Amino acid sequence: MARMPSAERRRQLTEAAIRAMTRDGVSRTTTRSIAAEAGVSLSVFHYCFESKQALLESVIEAITAHYVTVVKEAIRPRSTVRETVRAGFQAYWDHVCDRPGEHMLTYELTQYALRQPGFEHLARRQYELYCETYGELLGQLRRDMDLELRVPVPVLARYLAAMTDGMTLNALVLGDARAAADLLDLVTDHVVGLVEPAGAGRRPLSPDPLPATPW
Repeated sequence: MARMPSAERRRQLTEAAIRAMTRDGVSRTTTRSIAAEAGVSLSVFHYCFESKQALLESVIEAITAHYVTVVKEAIRPRSTVRETVRAGFQAYWDHVCDRPGEHMLTYELTQYALRQPGFEHLARRQYELYCETYGELLGQLRRDMDLELRVPVPVLARYLAAMTDGMTLNALVLGDARAAADLLDLVTDHVVGLVEPAGAGRRPLSPDPLPATPW
């Protein structure tokens, strides 16, 4: 087996864990099956991850990174703010449609963490990560398009995390992920209504009074 840097080996094992858990479920996936999926020995797995908690946290971060990458690319400035925001939502939703099993795994990870004593912090970290991710995306949008928000970034980030989380679960349950265009349009319009060009909300400074004209 070829040697590789530990960080790269961790990524390899994390992706193998995602494949195995997506296929077999979290509770039925063992460290041995993950090592086999990655094509490495069990000792290599234990060298890279000191605990199952560390592995699950890496899995959560990796799944989030998968769709964040495509969304960041999608929200490069377009003709209008609406086009840009809509493209970002569409990129996320295309990922849901293309990888439904991976997104289903995120909900299974949440339930597993909440039910396992000592793992509860992973579920909390998972949803904190979602909010942080939307905060980063909003920051990119503000910088690239010179915008200001009418609400605090953490508030809008948490709203977007909750909204997309609910929409994703709804689509996975009802099996109609491709029929979400109207909902994505509605959320896009809502977000666009909460942004404005930088400086638009500031009151202009009053000009200095002219000095009195001597008579």
